[in-house]
Amino acid sequence: MTGAKHDPASEPETAPEAPAEQVPAADEIVEIPVKAKRPGFVYFLGYGIMAPIARLVFRPRITGKENIPREGRVILASNHLSFIDSIVIPLTAPRRVQFLAKSTYFTGTGFKGWVSRQFFTSIGAVGVERGAGQAAQVALDAGKDILESDSAFAIYPEGTRSLDGRLYRGRTGVGWLALTTGAVVVPVGLIGTQEIMPVGSKMPRIRRISVKFGEPIDVSVHGTADSGRARRKATDEIMAAIHELTGQELAHSYNESPPTTVVQRVKRAIWWRELR
Repeated sequence: MTGAKHDPASEPETAPEAPAEQVPAADEIVEIPVKAKRPGFVYFLGYGIMAPIARLVFRPRITGKENIPREGRVILASNHLSFIDSIVIPLTAPRRVQFLAKSTYFTGTGFKGWVSRQFFTSIGAVGVERGAGQAAQVALDAGKDILESDSAFAIYPEGTRSLDGRLYRGRTGVGWLALTTGAVVVPVGLIGTQEIMPVGSKMPRIRRISVKFGEPIDVSVHGTADSGRARRKATDEIMAAIHELTGQELAHSYNESPPTTVVQRVKRAIWWRELR
């Protein structure tokens, strides 16, 4: 493992922060992923059934599929507009893709729980459990395990979905993963997915979307994973590539809830001063 262990991030199931760029609340609830597993029969069965249906119904405009290496370590770094994004990426990519998801999708009981478990397994999700402590590092380790098996791993550098449609600043966990594993990064631009599954909706709507896979990025030119500057520069290059694909308005800030306590506000102020 490169670099020191660090405190938990707010949403490690999407994009945990890399070491030395965290200021979580002391009582923050976070997600700790279980050991990542390679997709098995259920994944291939589900993909074989769902992918053709999804293409027929939603008719996505897909460009740049040739930019995704067919083998080896690949990080698909995407903007995040809707819950449906985690379904769109695996179903439109030309190779098997895994990502982290909340454990509640895997632990339900009865028929509904079984359906949820089979569905998320079929699209390559890896379950995470609620907890506290060094959760962000554990989340990064799960992604690292997936990549070191020469697989493709999808991540949202913004950390959580954008509710206003703007593109937020990327958290450096994606840079840490790329620099630690040597994986190439393929930027992904999703356009219109928020129209299929708006926030609060329970059923998808039929809307046509665009999925753009950009040219692979080798971030090793920025340095090593134990350098905060290298992680930041790698992440910024990735976010710039995503922005070029989507054309979203830039937020120039992190997508996170405002601090609610004095301690959180003080930590946030210190962090920003050190970061600048």
